Amino acid sequence: MKLFLADRNITSLHSVFVMGIINLTSDSFFSKSRVSDYQKAIEASLKMIEDGADILDIGAESTRPGSQYICENEEIDKIIPVVEGIRKYNKKVAISIDTRKTNVIKQSVKSGADILNDVSALEDGEKIAEFVADSNIPVILMHKKGIPLTMQKNTEYADVIKEVSEYLCNRADFALSKGIKSDKIIFDVGIGFGKDLNANLDLITNCNYFKTCWKNHPKDGIPILMALSRKTCIGEITGKPVEERLAGTLAANIFSVLKGCSILRVHDVKETVDSIKVLDALLKRG
Repeated sequence: MKLFLADRNITSLHSVFVMGIINLTSDSFFSKSRVSDYQKAIEASLKMIEDGADILDIGAESTRPGSQYICENEEIDKIIPVVEGIRKYNKKVAISIDTRKTNVIKQSVKSGADILNDVSALEDGEKIAEFVADSNIPVILMHKKGIPLTMQKNTEYADVIKEVSEYLCNRADFALSKGIKSDKIIFDVGIGFGKDLNANLDLITNCNYFKTCWKNHPKDGIPILMALSRKTCIGEITGKPVEERLAGTLAANIFSVLKGCSILRVHDVKETVDSIKVLDALLKRG
């Protein structure tokens, strides 16, 4: 498996890329993932790399249900020192920036970041698509219904697979029209972003469909990112609070990989990598 960055290609030792979450926020839904202190953020990043993360996803604005925008300068002040700090120790790991603001991703790429993870699918940032095209970085386009502040108040779909795929394809068409290459586009179906449990389950079980739903998809299909880690849908199934959702997350992630997922965005890198190693060993036996 391969991802095409601006200056290099990266491969994973496993059947899926593992993306570790670095939350520089004060209100992300999983409190143990918050590392607002610079030194703790660097330590957490290096530990994830040691544990086998292929990508680090750094964000300073929470997009959990009910969250609000933060100002651009606050994001930059939190993210840039961490990107620069990671690059002092590691030049190779891919760094993704979870933002919807143009200047945040501009400054981040200048500091060594490689990927834009945009929950607004290039809708919010002025000329953000043009920057992605000019810098030749990959972009993750995510589906959400509404905005984080109110999205869980409207979770009804006539056909969730149809609506999500049409939205992602439209955003991919927009990206292409701005000069972003098809092999730089990644889809995220947006688990928990304006969806109820049934919609989330439908999206997970139909993961493979999204790889080729866009008419301009590359030969091997669009890479699909699944961000299931410790989310509400896992808690609704297991009845467990966020702190006790690791086992449920691992089960959902394994299922997603079997359904064609290319990237797993997770809080628990070590456990995820171990589970994928076991899955890969079993799959090799047929």
